[in-house]
Amino acid sequence: MGRLASSLRLALVSAGLVLSTGGAVAAGTSQDFLAAHLDTSVDPGVDFFQYANGGWLKAHPIPKSESSWGIGNEVDDELYARLRTISESAAKTGGDAGSDTQKIGDFWATAMDTAKADQLGVRPLDTELARIDAIRSSKDVLDTVFAFKPIGVSSLFRVGISQDDKDSATMAVRVSQGGLGLPERDFYFNPEAGVAKLRTAYVAHIARSFELLGRKPNDAKAAAEKVMAFETALAKASRKLEDLRDPEKNYNKMSPAELTAKYTPSIDWTARLAAWNLKPSYVIVGQPEFFAAEEKLLRATPVPVLQDYLRYHLVDSYAEYLSTAFDTEYFDFHGRAMSGQQEQRPRWKRVLDEENDAMGMVLGRIFVGEYFPATSKQRYAAMVEAIRDTYRARIERLDWMGADTKTKALAKLASITPKVGYPDHWKDYSALVVGRESYAANVMNAQRWQFQDNLSKFGKPVDRTEWDMTPQTYNAYYNPSNNEIVLPAAIFMVPGVPDAEVDDAVAYGYVAASTIGHEITHGFDDEGRQFDAKGNLSGWWTAEDAARFTTAAQKMVDQFNAYEPLPGLHINGKASLGENIADYGGVLLGLEAFQKTAQYKEGKSMGGLTPTQRYFLGYALGWMSQQREEKLRQRLLSDVHAPAKWRVLGPMSNIPEFYDAFHVKPGQPMWREPADRVRIW
Repeated sequence: MGRLASSLRLALVSAGLVLSTGGAVAAGTSQDFLAAHLDTSVDPGVDFFQYANGGWLKAHPIPKSESSWGIGNEVDDELYARLRTISESAAKTGGDAGSDTQKIGDFWATAMDTAKADQLGVRPLDTELARIDAIRSSKDVLDTVFAFKPIGVSSLFRVGISQDDKDSATMAVRVSQGGLGLPERDFYFNPEAGVAKLRTAYVAHIARSFELLGRKPNDAKAAAEKVMAFETALAKASRKLEDLRDPEKNYNKMSPAELTAKYTPSIDWTARLAAWNLKPSYVIVGQPEFFAAEEKLLRATPVPVLQDYLRYHLVDSYAEYLSTAFDTEYFDFHGRAMSGQQEQRPRWKRVLDEENDAMGMVLGRIFVGEYFPATSKQRYAAMVEAIRDTYRARIERLDWMGADTKTKALAKLASITPKVGYPDHWKDYSALVVGRESYAANVMNAQRWQFQDNLSKFGKPVDRTEWDMTPQTYNAYYNPSNNEIVLPAAIFMVPGVPDAEVDDAVAYGYVAASTIGHEITHGFDDEGRQFDAKGNLSGWWTAEDAARFTTAAQKMVDQFNAYEPLPGLHINGKASLGENIADYGGVLLGLEAFQKTAQYKEGKSMGGLTPTQRYFLGYALGWMSQQREEKLRQRLLSDVHAPAKWRVLGPMSNIPEFYDAFHVKPGQPMWREPADRVRIW
């Protein structure tokens, strides 16, 4: 996923399509689907999200196996069914060694064999656990940390290859903070009662993981507390979520020797990177102060504590692929305690998730061949151009942006590359080895393949045709280094309803606003705007225009900071600013594009709703979801996206046409004084 990737949402519709699953009904049938989803007991000026979606949410409670549920999950089930058919067929028919069919079939069959996983227990990790047991010094610790990077065990820091922010044509080595077992640094410090409870549960989870490895309860508990203390110290040295969104402050270029001399004397970066056949003249260090603090911490921490830290991270990284005991323990913390799930999701769905992670493009080739024709790709590419034209007109009309910046903004907009549906060139998985030894072994092989695939990019020209998401992913993203938007095929997959049965208002709210417009606006949000048309981090804005943008954006920071989804836990307006700007910009773009359609110009009501009302309801329908308190708490502390409800309430309260459409009055919760409304794009 790109560094500015938008998790956006579980994508729900395509232009001219709407969800029929779970009660959505095509326009023109006996009941209008939008009207069926409303909660008319709520005034839209009081809570537009509840008004728009409350009827559906009441009728669709969260299943016990889920931490959240929305109409997107029901569409997701359709995709799972298709991928399951592909996987089961491959497992039955087999295939030549090394073929896509063989790899898919063997991965699926082995992952679904719980009896074999229970028989093997923790043995698939014997080699790695023995390596940890043999550690005798801090150098041995670092040897093991670097040895575990290729198999996806996160410890101490992150390292990888990506485009140089200031030279997008060059692939560079990047190192950054990492090594935490909880999702984000603030989980270690936030005093809110629910977060404090999670910290206690985390220590208990680490202890139970050690018990599964054979440790006695008292010893396991003591070891877990020391691991937690070590991670808390790492967290203290880590930058906050909002501070990681400043591309300039997180760009620190230096030679490997300089990184060693100034910050990490224990790590000879020149030698360590050379062991991976990397010989860079420079590395990009995200957070130098983190590495300096980590160096001191490693020297001060007893080797047995560091061994336990590595044991936990190894086991937790692979617990889901081991025996039932390890899998259950993983769920009890990560699923039940962290996310509020009452029971595990079906194993076959979890296996498909891992199969997608392991070799998603292999599945993707089959998926698009069966479910996404070339005509669909052409259609949505055309819709991108319609939104681009609308954005061009909006930039030209801006009264707060000067001519110099405006010229460069228009050039950047014109240079955005849309990738729609699926890649033009498929990734080569021939070197990936998949067998029937064990589920864990297949995941480990996939991790090694992905690691080597990433390293292989160093020293080569940037492949601007590459995709960071598979076609069957319900998501989309903007990549600033390539100045591109990527819209996978699955984002357009909606079962059951013909195109002709959905009005333009809904289509423009669903897709033009919340997907295409959203992603294009990411190129001009608080972070994306700092990258130029060629994808380089550069100061292309005049100081005056940058100051005007920052002032306007601060209004949005303040607006979202004021939202308090849980008592004592507010949305982080600074961390979520990029997504909030993209939501707002997407709604504006979709609305203006919709206003050019015949439906808008005719002004006829449908289902008792005006075209403009249907447009705003179409946007809200895309966020029709609810989540458990535990999941909401987790997202508030670790996600740069505001929760779904506030991704509707926030942008709507800044748009005058919304006020007019739903007769929002002063004093109502949706009302913001005109002087307080955000006005950017």
